[in-house]
Amino acid sequence: MTVPKRYAELVALIAISCTLFLFLHTQSLTSRLREMEDRLQPPSFAALSLTFNHPHDHLHHHELIGNLHHTYNYLKSTGQMHSLKATELNNTRRAEIPIIFFNRVPKVGSQTFMELLRRLAVRNDYTFHRDVVQRLEVIRLSPERQQELAEMVMDLPVPSVYVKHVCYTNFTRFGLPMPIYVNMVRDPVERIISWYYYVRAPWYYVERKQAFPDLPLPDPRWLKKDFETCVLQGDPECTYSQNAVHEGIGDHRRQTLFFCGHGEECLPFNGVGALERAKYAVESQYAVVGVLEDLNTTLTVLEKYVPRFFSGASSVYFNEVNMLQKINKNSFKPPVSEEIKDLVRRNFTREIEFYQFCKQRLYKQYLATQLPLK
Repeated sequence: MTVPKRYAELVALIAISCTLFLFLHTQSLTSRLREMEDRLQPPSFAALSLTFNHPHDHLHHHELIGNLHHTYNYLKSTGQMHSLKATELNNTRRAEIPIIFFNRVPKVGSQTFMELLRRLAVRNDYTFHRDVVQRLEVIRLSPERQQELAEMVMDLPVPSVYVKHVCYTNFTRFGLPMPIYVNMVRDPVERIISWYYYVRAPWYYVERKQAFPDLPLPDPRWLKKDFETCVLQGDPECTYSQNAVHEGIGDHRRQTLFFCGHGEECLPFNGVGALERAKYAVESQYAVVGVLEDLNTTLTVLEKYVPRFFSGASSVYFNEVNMLQKINKNSFKPPVSEEIKDLVRRNFTREIEFYQFCKQRLYKQYLATQLPLK
């Protein structure tokens, strides 16, 4: 008897789901212990010598507090603290049209952030728009397609929010007004681990097959390959060669690429040129670049610097945190040892530098709002 093709595919999907479900049993205890450890850390802002009007300080991780404290001490010791001005750190004032462009980086909590924007649209009276799901996500566009994208965004009603996985696009290049750019970043190594298991999650392929029925099923051996083995065996997928310009489809190892732009000079992985261009774009074009590991500070800065769109963001997020945090949460991602992470970090030096740069800028923006007006 001949088995129908769709029935065979369904059986294969069920088999993949059952196999990967075993990942849950390898991570449960470790994950719970780490969560308990984080909750028990006693954060304190007393050492900052500032009064912090932060409604959710108790949710900060101790390392992030240390980073904020370090930023404050550095600025104070170099005489920069008292010269901080929120107006000079806010690129919202340079935008020429009330449209938010969230050119979202994958695996930085962007699904949750997108849902937050959708909910704030009702509260703050703007329209929400997002790109359609694509069979192949193309983030680097030709000049012609960049112009088409810019013109499409400019045709949206104002005020609006538009969301798309795409590299930073310079609207003024096409004689169009600049929107308000926002984005999120994440620890680069944690991000690529998240991506590694995201594209191996059974529900990911179920959703993809529903959207694109003719997509072939992946090799089960590829699906079952864990990240640590991939790194230790020198698999090309987990090698992260310096200045490499070729990457597999959907391999988003370059966080800087989303800020550097569409040019060829942005392609070399962990390259100096891409790093500097990405830094410049963040400093000169982005209103706020938030940090996934510190949503408290991120939301506070967004409320202060882009109030037209983000007023009430902390309240909406934290009052519905249990539901929002489940969006795109991957229960099939097992823990990865710190030894493996440290090994991978050696090849992500400039990507890490960019992440730290964005984090320091966010903290400078936050600290500037705590100073008395001059």
